[in-house]
Amino acid sequence: MTEPDARRPRRAHGALETRVLAALHEAGAPVTAGWVQQHLASDLAYTTVMTVLARLLAKNAVTRRREGRSFVWLPAADEAGLAALKMRKVLDGEQDRRAVLASFITALPEGDERLLRELLDQAADED
Repeated sequence: MTEPDARRPRRAHGALETRVLAALHEAGAPVTAGWVQQHLASDLAYTTVMTVLARLLAKNAVTRRREGRSFVWLPAADEAGLAALKMRKVLDGEQDRRAVLASFITALPEGDERLLRELLDQAADED
């Protein structure tokens, strides 16, 4: 049995998903899981990369298409879109959306609050 001190430290929750998404963004074109594994330049197993990609696919954070006998992967949105997706998922997981939104808004710095108001006004004008 391995001593606890000899084990590799665990990654922070979501850290590996973040690294994989960053690699996909850096690629700038659809890439294979093997490319992602090599690009991360770590000791990650191919199956680990595939598991992360499958989880990101389930979260609609990436898309894939078949090319030959394998899939190529690409991010579903730019980084701002992915951040917005994460925010919506958090909001969707809460029962009292009004309370969560109210708490979020009251915690915003003044400049961000002003920007949010401008964006809401702009969205209302577009409707």
